[in-house]
Amino acid sequence: MMRRWLFRWRWPLLLAALVVAGLVFAFWPRAAAVDAGAVSRGAMVVSVTDTAVTRAQEHYVVSAPVTGYLSRIEFDAGDAVGAGQELARLSGGPSAPLDPRSLAEGRAALASAQATVGQARAGLDLARSDLARAEALAPRQFVSRAQVEALRARVLSGEAALAQARAEAVRLGAILRQPDGSTGASVTLRAPAAGRVLSVLNESAGMVAEGTPIITIGDPAELEVVVDLLSREAVQVHPGDRALITRWGGPDPLEGRVWRVEPFGQREISALGVEEQRVNVIIRFADPARLAAAGLGHGFQVDAMIERWRDDKALRVPVGALFRGPEGKWQVFVIEQGRARLQTVSIGQINEDWGEVRGGLGEGQRVVLNPANTLRDGQRVSPR
Repeated sequence: MMRRWLFRWRWPLLLAALVVAGLVFAFWPRAAAVDAGAVSRGAMVVSVTDTAVTRAQEHYVVSAPVTGYLSRIEFDAGDAVGAGQELARLSGGPSAPLDPRSLAEGRAALASAQATVGQARAGLDLARSDLARAEALAPRQFVSRAQVEALRARVLSGEAALAQARAEAVRLGAILRQPDGSTGASVTLRAPAAGRVLSVLNESAGMVAEGTPIITIGDPAELEVVVDLLSREAVQVHPGDRALITRWGGPDPLEGRVWRVEPFGQREISALGVEEQRVNVIIRFADPARLAAAGLGHGFQVDAMIERWRDDKALRVPVGALFRGPEGKWQVFVIEQGRARLQTVSIGQINEDWGEVRGGLGEGQRVVLNPANTLRDGQRVSPR
């Protein structure tokens, strides 16, 4: 009976089974295609990178010691100079000629000063004679010791007044003797050390004020790198840290070491208008031969990457696999038997490529990279 019934309904039943199988296949959850990475051991470096500038280790800015007329600088940037070599001459500037009124006033002031000199000399002569008489009478006690001391003080005061009056007369006389714009003595500017001319700041002849920068001298073969880091980054850097100089114009980075972290910060305004505290970090090159072949000079722009942590055998996970869980802890999706398993991990150092694994993962485990927000724990996945 059953066989007859199955035989009669065999085609409808087969069609129904095919429809059910199609529906199951259509609505069966498919494995999500994901990118996969692996937990591995290898070198991991955490660094601080910023734009830097090269400079000569010892460079000197020669400035005008006095106001005067500067001769034309005959040196060009790159010229070699020796210690003490003459760079330029600076002559005293021409004095302005006196107008008739100023000349008359000067002559009157000079006459008054000369009269003051005569008056001071007469007073000094009188004080000296009084002192001589008092010193002669003092042994016979006709004059007290206090009177003798007072007369001596009067003589000293008279000598000082006479010297002051003479100095004023000399000053006024010098002004009146140079009314025609004559110039003073010249001063020779010399190189403070051997090296090369880095820049000529004031090449043309002409009047310069005292303190005006004229020429910069240094040794471009002995360079260092100055990188200004944010203060919160500078505290993580220490003398002796390894540094790599990149984007200097050559294919391979140049190696150096942090020589000094300056102990004070400077306030600067960023391109976005934000106030920042910056600290200069000085880097010295490790290979002078490579530096000489690189062709760098004073004031060249480079990038400096300073290593603040390094482990050549770190257990690491691709940083793209990491994300924060609801409680703020680091989590990853581990691929196990074709399914994504949510795993909380302990992460130490992090750089642009890797995170240091301190717990929760083992070497060789595969993880999902850049997991989608729709990925769930236990979901079937298919690595691309």
